[in-house]
Amino acid sequence: MLYDKDIREPLFDFLEERYGKIRIIEEKQMGRSRADVVMVMPLAICGIEIKSDADTYARLSRQVKDYDQYFDYNYIVAGTRHAMHIKEHVPDWWGIITVEIEEGRVDFYVLREAEVNAKVSWKKKLSLLWRSELAHIQEQNRMPKYRQKSKDFVMDKILLKVPKDKLSVQYCEELFERDYSVYDGS
Repeated sequence: MLYDKDIREPLFDFLEERYGKIRIIEEKQMGRSRADVVMVMPLAICGIEIKSDADTYARLSRQVKDYDQYFDYNYIVAGTRHAMHIKEHVPDWWGIITVEIEEGRVDFYVLREAEVNAKVSWKKKLSLLWRSELAHIQEQNRMPKYRQKSKDFVMDKILLKVPKDKLSVQYCEELFERDYSVYDGS
């Protein structure tokens, strides 16, 4: 039986080998759920939910709704116990990676590639950034600082002024550069 703790580190190695330049952020609060893994890539972010052999589907429908609001792509990583039926529990645009023990080591198989998530909300996605990261995006785009305004106000202004293709690059750069030693969390 594979547990979450058995899957994580080998999964990170698998993802790095498969996608190249990535950054892994673990246990990120989003909506009413917590994303097991957020994979930052140069142009997109990907939410990854791990369903180990010890997990149930009890919270999965709510988690799917939350993941779909925040991430450009989504994957579910399913242990052997779930591999045969996981397709029934996630939308067609979600990617599926199965995990099992083979010859004494954890092995991954991409059952289905993730497709672009059309349900992502840029506002929700931007809410994952710290206020200082939003300020840096404002600066890069020569926008006013809006120091006395709310984070919500600033996100709305960024969405009005910055083209999405440019914002995607800047957004991912902020997450690649995030420094938890100077955490501001706002």
